[in-house]
Amino acid sequence: MARLRIAYARIAQETNALSPVRTVMADFERTHLFAGAELARNCAKGGEEAPGFLKNAELSGFIKAVGEVDGVEAVPLFSAWAVPNGPLAADCFEALKARLVRELEAAGPIDGLFLVLHGAMNADGVPEPEAVLMAAARAVIGEAPIAVTMDLHANLTRQKIEACDLICAYRTNPHRDHFKVGYRCGQLLIRSLRGEVKPTRAWRTLPLILGGGTTVDFLPTMRPLFKRMKQMEKDPRVLYCSLFMVHLWNDSREVGWSTHVITDNDPALAERLADELADMAWGVKDVMPPEFKSAEAAIATVRKARLARATGTVTLCDASDVVGAGAAGESPHLIKALLGATDLVSYAPIRDAGVIEAVWDQPIGAQVSVEIAGKLDPERNPALAVQGTLLRKEATVPFGRVAVLDLGPVKLVVTEGQPLAMKPAFYKDVGLDPMKADCVVVKSLFPFLLYFLPYHRRAVYVKTSGVTDFDAARDLAFDDDLHPFQQVDAWRPTDRKRREGAAS
Repeated sequence: MARLRIAYARIAQETNALSPVRTVMADFERTHLFAGAELARNCAKGGEEAPGFLKNAELSGFIKAVGEVDGVEAVPLFSAWAVPNGPLAADCFEALKARLVRELEAAGPIDGLFLVLHGAMNADGVPEPEAVLMAAARAVIGEAPIAVTMDLHANLTRQKIEACDLICAYRTNPHRDHFKVGYRCGQLLIRSLRGEVKPTRAWRTLPLILGGGTTVDFLPTMRPLFKRMKQMEKDPRVLYCSLFMVHLWNDSREVGWSTHVITDNDPALAERLADELADMAWGVKDVMPPEFKSAEAAIATVRKARLARATGTVTLCDASDVVGAGAAGESPHLIKALLGATDLVSYAPIRDAGVIEAVWDQPIGAQVSVEIAGKLDPERNPALAVQGTLLRKEATVPFGRVAVLDLGPVKLVVTEGQPLAMKPAFYKDVGLDPMKADCVVVKSLFPFLLYFLPYHRRAVYVKTSGVTDFDAARDLAFDDDLHPFQQVDAWRPTDRKRREGAAS
């Protein structure tokens, strides 16, 4: 059998269409941008694919799959990954697309492309930008198959389906299976190229934007669906099952949960199973996420959690300003409430390049008076005047310049870039021990639950007002009525309309 050459790349960003902040190339360069031999080293055994974030992710899994088969060469292109943010600026998207085309052309003849996408990227002036990326790749590689991994919060559309040959989604939430998904998708691509399987696919799209409770895969509401997918895959004819629970702050006109099933040359089976999973997903549509506490109620909860504070800390998820879901990280609302809780020691982050500029030349220990917020999205995040002591300042790669201000009850970490407060290291790296705080604020919706396990004894979700509120998506325009924003009695009419659009 002739040697197979498979190129691999990543272009990943989750977009919040409501954010006023645009994603630019500097955001990728600051967060994660590797290419060629360096990317190959990062993804090899013993490497670190996403330094500071994940040791092994999808591309490492793909490389493992390649290494298990003789006669397959993995051809590294590049990996670009940015923190969730607002839509990609037009020039940023064009630069990424042009690079993908350029590097595929330089790679020479290839037999397949393994591509990591998020599935919920938006770009200025470009409907369905990820489908556009795949189409650009297709123009170079012709009929060679394109295999794609996606986040389970991707928005599956007919354009994405038509642009590639295989799609494999994460199967955990919080996400902890990046490597496994890349490995399985890589295996499937290789088996397809070697003629061992003939993938056939079916999908369903639902007019459902919010449901499933917390949507955590191992909790009671969603566990039966993920369990059923595993049962389906015990049948050797079933190659991969995916459930997409959608990033709801997305400007795609056809947003909704979806299902996707790949079988081995059995389209009827794929159709039946995709339909069954869609019915199961529709069956949990009325289980809403829990109501989040107000800032005042959350602080009262912290005060009552004496044992939790004595043995660790309480994490407060600023659910209205989740940087991990594309918010700017500029909200002052929870900080203002914590400043009034003078009996508690709190750590909190905020993004404010203006404050960094104002304090950067000040000596450590200086008394500073600044206004935080009110710069990127002043209508949602009005300015708040604060006074305190400059404790620390340093330049970092992921967050730009960082300054720590002691505001009395609140130790405030001010960042130049997005304050993705998701891991304890966000605070520990600037000298703040989470174990010494009564509560720490995070800007992550799900992953912090895993990363803070050694530290937090309780997690509290807080709603103030911002672009990651679950009802904020009502401000976006969609083609169809969506549950629970509108009354929708059945999912099949919308699904039929959307999928028949692909057929026509």
